[in-house]
Amino acid sequence: KQPISMITKNSLILRDLDLLQELAKLNLISVYVSITSLDEKLRLKLEPRTTTAKQRLKIIEELSKAGLPTGVMTAPMIPGLNDYEMPAILKKSANCGCKSAGYTVVRLNGAISDIFEDWLRKNFPDRFNKVWHQIQSCHNGNVNDSRFGTRMHGEGNFAEMIKNTFKLHCRLNGLNLERVHLDKSLFKVPKQQMSLF
Repeated sequence: KQPISMITKNSLILRDLDLLQELAKLNLISVYVSITSLDEKLRLKLEPRTTTAKQRLKIIEELSKAGLPTGVMTAPMIPGLNDYEMPAILKKSANCGCKSAGYTVVRLNGAISDIFEDWLRKNFPDRFNKVWHQIQSCHNGNVNDSRFGTRMHGEGNFAEMIKNTFKLHCRLNGLNLERVHLDKSLFKVPKQQMSLF
């Protein structure tokens, strides 16, 4: 009876719907579904071999119908590439029964920076400079910021526009009106650790 929060982009979660419903009856679970883009061509470039946006909306709908507190994570928002989709993602998710939402602004830490830069140059050569500089503008001139409190949402003009868009469309779609509080009182520490062998 350990309370858990999950985030997924995979429709295999529906395979365990019966177990998730049991947890939901005891107020022990919340699930967020990550949606990066509703544009199938962009999704295939950003996240090849992952569940389509249409399938992810179905996950939200099925989990919501089953009584699970379900949210959407619009992440990562990449300025100049997919940030304009945030209003549509929030609206479609709310229409599928989602009650809460979150977002992150892309940050490119470590080797991810080189990989993403190469990917962006190859896939969007016409937009490379615009996107790259807007990412930098969200992270004080860098493409990464590890500071707690700013690393997930960034700062600066573009980050502020994304934040304001998020707040406005959450309000318009009735998202984040109530915070989910899972029941921590039911958890009991096991008396003995189970053996792995």
